[in-house]
Amino acid sequence: MADPTLADQIEQALEARFGERLAVDPGLAGLDTLARLAARRVHRRFLARPIEPALLRLLCACALSSPSKSDLQQGDIVLVADPDKRRAIFARIPDMPWMDQAPVFLVFCGNGNRLPRISALRGKPFPNDHLDAFFNAVVDGAIVMEAFIAGAEAVGLGCCPISVIRDHAALVAELLDLPARVVPIAGLCVGWPDGPGRLSPRLAIDARVHVDRYEDGDAALTARLDEYDRRRQASAPFARQRKPEKWGDAAFYGWSEDKARQYAEPQRTDFGAFVRARGFKLD
Repeated sequence: MADPTLADQIEQALEARFGERLAVDPGLAGLDTLARLAARRVHRRFLARPIEPALLRLLCACALSSPSKSDLQQGDIVLVADPDKRRAIFARIPDMPWMDQAPVFLVFCGNGNRLPRISALRGKPFPNDHLDAFFNAVVDGAIVMEAFIAGAEAVGLGCCPISVIRDHAALVAELLDLPARVVPIAGLCVGWPDGPGRLSPRLAIDARVHVDRYEDGDAALTARLDEYDRRRQASAPFARQRKPEKWGDAAFYGWSEDKARQYAEPQRTDFGAFVRARGFKLD
């Protein structure tokens, strides 16, 4: 049965997200799923309401049902339930108080440990000890995390990914007793939302979808950044400028200026060394 209400919701959400009105067929199957994806919001405020362990296990099972490269199943989930371990992680990231507020905190990992052990157990060589092994494990873990988010949001939970745990990857690995060849990808705050959350505007679709060849010359990039900066400023302006004491106060402060300032500072320069120390070979 056609659902014009859902179709209209999707059109409105995508227009707010991308600045483009896409026509949605009200008779299209799966509109409820598309509506959740189109209108998904980041949540950083949570109710003081626990998540039942059975629901959490169900969501983990659904997430682990996601696609996996060559059926290798290298995405793992660590539930950080120990209050002391949570505090030790959160203390390193004091500017994100929602981490402590969330009733559930998960760490998604890429597991490159299991496959070499299986090879040894079955008396087979493991000649694929190179960069692709790391890449496969990390991609599998990221897919599992995205599947978990989709499932959690489908039942009414809110989520906020925390990539900054990689700033403290060695600490996280030690606290969670991660074995060799298992690396943390990102944390995830999960809880029942306290409020509607925030819909994040995105770069225009044509900036990220390419047909037959990648097109992103300087002139096109400049035009797309200008359009996006102004569209985002109109609906979701930045509350403050990043490091004005170093970069000054910009008369117009858009997304591209913020990201340029963010990545003008060295970040995670030791992460390659950490990954190698975990046993991965990156060549």
